[in-house]
Amino acid sequence: MKTAVVIVLFFVLAILHQDTWNWSNKDLWFGFLPAGLGYHSAYSLVAALFWYLVSKFAWPHKTEEWAEQEDVPAPVPAASARHRD
Repeated sequence: MKTAVVIVLFFVLAILHQDTWNWSNKDLWFGFLPAGLGYHSAYSLVAALFWYLVSKFAWPHKTEEWAEQEDVPAPVPAASARHRD
């Protein structure tokens, strides 16, 4: 379930990144900030929050624990242990 939500939100953010409606917008936010730059500033904060939440709640902890386990070397078969001349 978590994976599906993350994937859907990722694609929503990818679509929202294409802000074609701001290309010709000449409005200023707060009297000095162009609308496109303001939009991308807000978008960047939302994207950063999204990835923080993904890493906090949807991180694959079992996979990470598996990767951090001590590697036990496999026994060497007798045939491959001999030196070949």
